Amino acid sequence: MQLTDSLGRNINYLRLSVTDRCNMRCFYCMPKEGILNKGHDAVLSYEELQLVAETAVGMGIEKIRITGGEPLVRVGLVGFLEKLSAIRGLKHLALTTNGLLLPEMAADLHRAGVQRLNVSLDSLNPATFSEITRGGDLKKVLTGLDAAEQAGFPPPKINCVIMRGVNDAEILAFAEMTRTRGNSVRFIEYMPVVREEGWQRYCISGEEILQQIEANYTLEQIDKGPYAGPSRDFRIPGARGSIGIITAVSGHFCSECNRIRVTSTGQAKGCLFSDEKTDLLPCLRPPDRKRLAEVLRGIVSGKPERHGISQDGYVHKNFTMSQVGG
Repeated sequence: MQLTDSLGRNINYLRLSVTDRCNMRCFYCMPKEGILNKGHDAVLSYEELQLVAETAVGMGIEKIRITGGEPLVRVGLVGFLEKLSAIRGLKHLALTTNGLLLPEMAADLHRAGVQRLNVSLDSLNPATFSEITRGGDLKKVLTGLDAAEQAGFPPPKINCVIMRGVNDAEILAFAEMTRTRGNSVRFIEYMPVVREEGWQRYCISGEEILQQIEANYTLEQIDKGPYAGPSRDFRIPGARGSIGIITAVSGHFCSECNRIRVTSTGQAKGCLFSDEKTDLLPCLRPPDRKRLAEVLRGIVSGKPERHGISQDGYVHKNFTMSQVGG
């Protein structure tokens, strides 16, 4: 079964957030003081999240990525992942994490059926990493990358938000990781989620990132897999890992968008930067699988042609990335 939107895009990917809480405070993602803790009833239970996943897969979703906040801080996650991985028709189960808890949890995640890990990592310099994350420990994250491979995962993909004057001097160091460690590194343009004067000062276009790498390495463009995200992918000849460029600001990839997302509070969105969202709670409390499927189909059919963010500005309302699952 294939799930398509009104523009003919194949929607096969669900980003499912299990929490908006996090054990880091990356300055581009959430405020220093964190976010207001929601009551227990405001967050979807694992049973409700399972129903969303099963319904989506029954409609044609083939890949689910578990996100947060930081998903590993939610108690009981491993048992939930085991149930998710057993859904008939689900072909790919992935998880995005900041890596802090991977040293303790990587083996359990692998046994639970997670097939791929993405780790958010914006600096290889301990001081810069601490500045971006407001106190995060780089050593723990690097230890987590090793623990993931020891547990049986392929080298985790690295998500790196490049910011001018913050970590742009490390572009080549991250590119080298694709050779020395075998990680696939995805360079992501800085995306404004809160209205900040002069936010453009952080922005480096994907083309500029690519030019820096090409000035030092030969790159060959490679094909993406069927469940790949919006990156343009390259490889340094002989490297195990790859280099991806995600141009959310300078070059829209909306024509290739294949995803919908559901937040930990049950808000479904067809586009990260759209203000349109649909509350799934009426379909979950009490559970109504048929109605839920109808609502999810409506979200797919209503996906916008493109988002409204560019280097000149944006039109969406402010939000924290942790609240919508990145």
